[in-house]
Formats: sequence, C-alpha cells, structure tokens
Amino acid sequence: MAQDQDIANTATFACKSCGASLKYKPGTAHLVCEYCGAMNDINPPSTPIEEQDYETFLSKAVTETDQLTIAAVKCQNCGATSSIDPKIASSLCPYCTSPLISANAVDEKMIRPKSLLPFLIDAEKAKSEFQKWIDKLWFAPSALKKAVIQADRFKGVYIPFWTYDSQTLSQYVGEQGVYYYTEEQYTETDSKGNTVNRTRQVRNTRWYPVTGQLDFFFDDILICASKSLPVNYVNKLAPWDLKNLISFDEKFLSGFICEKYQIGLKEGFDLAKAEMTKALESKVRQQIGGDDQRVISVNTSYSSVTFKHLLLPVYLSAYSFKGKIFHFLVNARTGEVQGERPWSSAKIALTVIGGLLLLFILYLLFKK
Repeated sequence: MAQDQDIANTATFACKSCGASLKYKPGTAHLVCEYCGAMNDINPPSTPIEEQDYETFLSKAVTETDQLTIAAVKCQNCGATSSIDPKIASSLCPYCTSPLISANAVDEKMIRPKSLLPFLIDAEKAKSEFQKWIDKLWFAPSALKKAVIQADRFKGVYIPFWTYDSQTLSQYVGEQGVYYYTEEQYTETDSKGNTVNRTRQVRNTRWYPVTGQLDFFFDDILICASKSLPVNYVNKLAPWDLKNLISFDEKFLSGFICEKYQIGLKEGFDLAKAEMTKALESKVRQQIGGDDQRVISVNTSYSSVTFKHLLLPVYLSAYSFKGKIFHFLVNARTGEVQGERPWSSAKIALTVIGGLLLLFILYLLFKK
C-alpha cells in the first residue's frame, strides 16, 4: 500500500430547508437531504471541458485557483490517507477497513480536477451487481458474501485519473520480411516399414532494410493516478463514457470520498508515453509491411501535449482474509464488477474429498 495516498471529503453543503448536510443523489443533478427529503438542485458550470497545456502548466507557479484543498487523515495500519466527515468521530479506511479518527485530519492541496463523471447508479444497485458477481465465485470463503457488502465497508469513491493528448513523430529503423518457398527432400518410413522419399515445401524469409517516419496523434490516453488499487482491475472497469464528462463541481462529491492522486502529472505522462510506445510499435510494423517485420529502433518526439485531471466514480469494498486485503470494485456508471478473490482451502479440500469418495462408491458399484 502506498504511503502518500490522500483521500478526502470536500466541503459539505447545507439543506436550504432544514440546514442538515446534503448528499449527492446518483443519476440526478440534485443534492438530497436525508432528514427532510428536500431536493437541492446542482447547477454545474456550462463551460466546455478544455485540455490544459502540459508544458505551460509545469512551467508556471500553481495558483490557488489551480488547487483544491481537502481534509485528510492517515491510516496508521496501511499508511493510506483518507477523508473523514468532520461531524463523525471515526470512520473506516476504505482500503484496509482500519479505524480513522477525524481529530487527526489535516489539510492537503491537490491540482483541482477540471471534470468528472458523476455517480450514475446508487449503492443498492451496485451491491446487487456485486452480489451477482460474488454468487458466481467458486470456493469463496462463506464470510466473504456478508463482509464485502456491509455499509461501512462498501463506499463510493471518486478515483483520480489523468488523460493525455499528444502529437507524435517517430523515426524508425527496421526490416521487412518477405516469405519465399523452397523444396526439400526427406525420407520417412511408411506403414509397411519401407523407406520412402518425400518432397516438402519449406518457408524461408528474405529480409530487406527499412527506414521511415510515422506521424500520429493520440487522444485521451487514460492513466489511473491511484496506487491504492490493483491497476489491472481498475483498467478492466473500462470502458468509461468520457463523452459525458461534466465540468467539476464539488457538490457532486458530497457524500462520497475523493482520492487525491498518488501518481503526479509528470509520472502520469511517463506512463502514458509507455502506452503510446506500445501502440506506435504496432503501427510501425503495419507501415513496414511485408509478411513479417523486425523493429530495430523507434525514436519518438512528443509535441502539443495537453492533459486533463478528472475523477471517475467507483464503489469500493475491502475484505481481509488470512492477513491479506482483497479489493472489489464496481464501475458506478455501468455496474461492471472487478476484483481479487480469496480461496477457501476448507471448501476446496471438502470438494476433493467428496469427489474421491464419489469415485470410490462408483468403483464399488461397478465392481459388484
């Protein structure tokens, strides 16, 4: 678990009718009061979501308008720093379920997100999708089904992401392989034991040196900026409906947790370049052509780089089994479920014993 993770609840908003704290209602443009039921409209900014210039942002001094201040508390067990409602004395860390004390909260600053996808499905719908997924697991511990959907262990979290756009220009050196065939004589023994002469075609490759240039534009390379969750499962939550991104408004965060990025803007671009490199090699092979290709070197320059800092909604549950934390995630837009799963050695052993017993009984029956 990373040691510098920051997660936080942003500012709370008061109900116009009774003054109680409001929470965003998934799938709507409203804040809802849990006490009097009043609906309070959210009027997000109508400004278009614009890319920010990467080099310009890095070179300038970060202003207050570029930042978002969050209240965060560090977990003494896993080292994660997460939000806590100041009106509640304690809560649970969403990543290891250890207690968090609000009195230990401190202010943290982060680059202000410019856009987000609000929660579309509520917690009950997410739990229902999660339960279906859990029910399909073979040899899962019996306690798993109950533990992972407890209210204090099933939380809505906005996960930080970066997206990067970049114009790329790649100079490459490689070889184009062209197949040709030759005949080869060989002998084999037929079914009667006789030695027979045979002829077969053998494929060969003739290689030709190739150099070239590839000009390609990448749009919205998505990089998860959290280190708290298994990145392979986070990536499997895709696709995200990024065309429905809206301008950032703190009201959409009310009642949910917002994680601060652990992967910064520069590190995120390094990860994006790694993704681009894989895609560029594939495109270079296409451009080299022929029947086979060898890529000897690819030197790429990046220009017109822009980025977005955005938040994507996930329902998260953590489960401790035999000293290890297992994470479960639900895409709060589509209901897609991903996660690690523990195995019950007792259930596996019983199944094996039962199978062996069944085989023994069948053996006795056939013997008779």
